[in-house]
Amino acid sequence: MSALDPESAAPGNQDPTPTGAIPLVRIPPPPPPPEAPLTGAQPLPPLALDQQWYRRAVFYEVLIHSFADSDGDGVGDLHGLISKLDYLSWLGIDALWLPPFFPSPMADGGYDIRDYTGIDPRYGTMEDFRELVIEAHSRGIRIVVDMVLNHTSSQHPWFQASRRDPSGPYGNFYVWRDRPNEYLDARVIFVDTEDSNWAWDPVRQQFYWHRFFSHQPDLNFDNPAVREAMRDVVRFWCATGVDGFRLDAIPYLYEEDGTICENLGPTHRYIASLRDMVDREFPGTVMIAEANQPPHEVVTYFGTDENPECHICFHFPIMPRIFEALREESSHGLREVLAATPPLPKGGQWGTFLRNHDELTLEMISEEDRERMYAWYAPDARMRANVGIRRRLMPLLHGSRREVELADALLLSLPGSPFLYYGDEIGMGDDIRLPDRNGVRTPMQWDDSPGAGFSTADPSNLYLPVVSNPYYDQRAVNVSEHRTRPTSMLNWMRAMLRSRRSHPAFGIGSMTLLSTSDDAVLAFLRRDESETILCINNLATTPRSARIQLPGMAGWHLSDLGSGNWFPDVREDESVDITLARHGFYWLSVTFLDPEEDR
Repeated sequence: MSALDPESAAPGNQDPTPTGAIPLVRIPPPPPPPEAPLTGAQPLPPLALDQQWYRRAVFYEVLIHSFADSDGDGVGDLHGLISKLDYLSWLGIDALWLPPFFPSPMADGGYDIRDYTGIDPRYGTMEDFRELVIEAHSRGIRIVVDMVLNHTSSQHPWFQASRRDPSGPYGNFYVWRDRPNEYLDARVIFVDTEDSNWAWDPVRQQFYWHRFFSHQPDLNFDNPAVREAMRDVVRFWCATGVDGFRLDAIPYLYEEDGTICENLGPTHRYIASLRDMVDREFPGTVMIAEANQPPHEVVTYFGTDENPECHICFHFPIMPRIFEALREESSHGLREVLAATPPLPKGGQWGTFLRNHDELTLEMISEEDRERMYAWYAPDARMRANVGIRRRLMPLLHGSRREVELADALLLSLPGSPFLYYGDEIGMGDDIRLPDRNGVRTPMQWDDSPGAGFSTADPSNLYLPVVSNPYYDQRAVNVSEHRTRPTSMLNWMRAMLRSRRSHPAFGIGSMTLLSTSDDAVLAFLRRDESETILCINNLATTPRSARIQLPGMAGWHLSDLGSGNWFPDVREDESVDITLARHGFYWLSVTFLDPEEDR
């Protein structure tokens, strides 16, 4: 618990019952010096001092409450996650991304935070978290946590103090106005639940600003005390040994009238100051930008050589284009978005993903394309949320393993560090009957028992129900069965991750789009100083044969990365003909060998 007891706070728009004076202290207290172990913690096993690890890493998002329940209360917890680290190491995961596990009313899946420096008791204790970091590090797995800078829960003690005492130390921690007539050019993000970015508070008798739900008031970053408080929060978690932060919703930190209140200069200056602090006090800690913006705007969150900001930026526009390409059977949209992607600055990396805990956002495409995506992938209104689609990967692609494998192959071979979503490695399903985005947050399916191996609790007492669709329930889809079957989706994914790890060009190499004779075939080169890889992908539902142009590579040799089987050499006209099965793909090594060398 932080110094302001969250349990004394009442929900946002209700008058709380006073429980005594609020201590006038900075929150959270300063962490111990980095060189001093935290009380009760063991020294962390050192990981390889590789400052570029994040560029070659495969990340895996774990919702703690849905992964593994160690105590049978129906809610996943930290000890449950610890018990599954060997599985994640076996799979080939380099880093875990943990969405918020802090005390929260859970009105937005934990992104409505009530205490930045605590552990929600449902998940365990701070000692449990430190144990997780130690155990993960001992297996070479890094830990990245979500840091929600933009807003808190309306139950956070800061907000409760701000609404009760406008002239007090927290009175200016949020954005308050007498009238909701500023920042009117800012878009409403959750259009299906909110009709304004302003909400009335009957206690303070003023309006407060919120870019997301009305129960998530935005912090006031014009206040120096807020800026320093959030630096202290980052310091606190760095001192526990975490390896990085996913900075949630960072384009919205500052407001300025007459603008759309996104990507403003002060926001970039604050992120740069945060990076500077982390580099000085906790070198090697990675910052990941969640900025749902066009590529030319997202790239600014890498900063400059003089003022670096984030190490990784999520590449939102590429995701819907992959799904669009599979239905159009055309590479045009993917080529377009890849061509529009700005070059990475030194040390920067894109974060790529197919699915995660949120909806598949369609904000980055035209209204016409959006309607087509809905028709293809979300014909039932229950499959939609906000401006997006709330489905898991396998049901989104209509249960087609071929399409899922092709989508994963693109994810693992296109520029960027891939972020996988728990359960997608076994083709888990979803439950569109559940509210909000809970349909894609159901318990991990470990075995075919009634609780799916997730929990020993009565299935009716689980935090969220196990998927009941007979095509996707735990009897049809589970880790235990997949591990024993060589041809399973799980073993296929493990082999793909092993192949990717063996070829650093996928992480740090350049990409060159290639001309093909068939628009349904997307081909590109990934190259670094030591190797060249040709990636060929058939987006069509039928077999295709395509001529691929490889400028400057006449006479070069092609062989399959996995099997080593040889393909025809590149002809003198610098082309090669490749035939692919429907939704097939190849990863080919491209080498120049001495003509006399025996194959």
